[in-house]
Amino acid sequence: MRAREAGLADLSDVALLKRLRKSKDWLHGLCRQLLVEQAPAVGQGSVVEGLRLVDATAIQEPGPTGSTWRIHYSMSWPQFSCDHFELTAARGPGVAESLTRFPVHRGDHLVADRGYSKYEGVRYVSQHGAAITVRFRPTGARLLSGNQRPFALRRHLQRIEKTGEVGCWPVSMSGGEADRVSRQPSSAPVPGRLCVLRKTKLATTRAEARARRKASKDGHKVREQTLFYAGYVMIFTTADPQRFTARQILEIYRLRWQIELVFKRFKQLAQMGHLPKEDEESSKAWLYGKLVVALLTERLIQRAESFSPWGYDLMEPSPKSQPLAGI
Repeated sequence: MRAREAGLADLSDVALLKRLRKSKDWLHGLCRQLLVEQAPAVGQGSVVEGLRLVDATAIQEPGPTGSTWRIHYSMSWPQFSCDHFELTAARGPGVAESLTRFPVHRGDHLVADRGYSKYEGVRYVSQHGAAITVRFRPTGARLLSGNQRPFALRRHLQRIEKTGEVGCWPVSMSGGEADRVSRQPSSAPVPGRLCVLRKTKLATTRAEARARRKASKDGHKVREQTLFYAGYVMIFTTADPQRFTARQILEIYRLRWQIELVFKRFKQLAQMGHLPKEDEESSKAWLYGKLVVALLTERLIQRAESFSPWGYDLMEPSPKSQPLAGI
């Protein structure tokens, strides 16, 4: 529209979409470069160094036949800046939510929802020298006690009777099935802790209602143990127990909600879900363009927060440089 008003060009919708489709790799490169440039600006002033909130969200084209995409997103805290993202299809092999999609460095502390409560991902984070705090899902992984036997989860939870009461037990997470003879897991377990909080009656009632709605939608009856687990918040963590108490781990997990707010802003303010075409290449180009805008916005906010009163960065003079007055 601006080019048309300025008399520079008059492009039809089809011509514009063709150019957008060819710009996919360029827009993706811009996103990557923005992340590279943003990295030095991310400080380590937080109480929890290296804290990263990870999650994924689905982006769907309008209409019943629109295709669906998934953005895998990692955000540093408290800087609220994106440090990694990946765009994949929402369905198909190899596109599920997994911690293995994110680059992990020694000293990182990842925080994730129950969709990431899988042994393979937890082991991946641990092998890279990082910590993981994740909402535990009983059907997604196995817990072992200190003697490497199955952890009696339900029996331990029943000991927490009061609202707001916190329980914590040393456990290990394993992904392999136990051998019937030796009763030893077939894969190396990841040591950690299970931190549990008893919910209020209102929160429990709401969680039970969500479980019933989901079971009804999926066409099966909700299981009794699902309703029992709905009364607790269960967090598995590999963070150092000497540094973080169980209550601190539960408070750290609460920060995960911040990435949900980021996705909400993406979809409501940036209108990331309003894809213009069902064509795969055009849809990717559209999403990368939206991410460019979101990342640029983050960078502008960072610049504005550290903006000096005189309006520019002070630079040390180069030894080879000479003042203009002396030339």
